[in-house]
Amino acid sequence: MRKVLFALLVCGFAQALLAQGAPPQGGADQPYTLEYYYKVQWGHQQEFLQLFLKNHYPLLQKIVESGRMISVKIEQPSNHMTEDARWDFRVTIRFKNSGLATTANPDEERLIQQLWPDQATYKREEQRRFEILLGHWDLPVTDITPAKK
Repeated sequence: MRKVLFALLVCGFAQALLAQGAPPQGGADQPYTLEYYYKVQWGHQQEFLQLFLKNHYPLLQKIVESGRMISVKIEQPSNHMTEDARWDFRVTIRFKNSGLATTANPDEERLIQQLWPDQATYKREEQRRFEILLGHWDLPVTDITPAKK
C-alpha cells in the first residue's frame, strides 16, 4: 500500500512541476520574442552601452529592415536590484517567426563587413564589450494576455 501511495504522490508532484513551465510561443508563422539580458561589471555600464549602440545596434536595425526581425527595444531598470538579481540592460527582439529566431542569419557576416569596414577596430571594440560583461542570458517569452472580448 505504501508503494502505491508513494507512486501516486510522485505522479502528482511530477504533473504539478510540468504544469509550471512556460506555455509555448505561437505557431511557426507567428512572431517570436526573445529577451536578452546583460549584466556588466559595476561602473562600466555606460561604456558597455556606448559600445553596444555603436557596434551591435546598427546590425540589429539592418536585420529589422530586412524583415527577419519585427522590432528591437533596449531597456534598463529604473531602480537598483540586489547583486544576485541585477541586470543592467534588456534587449527585447521580436522575430518574424521562431525559425528565424533560432537559426543563424546567412547575411550577418556580410552586413558586419558592410557596416564596419575597419574590422580591426570593430573586433577590438566588440572584444572590449564582452570583457566588461559579467553575464548574459537569453529568455524566450510568451505573451499570454487574454484577447479582448
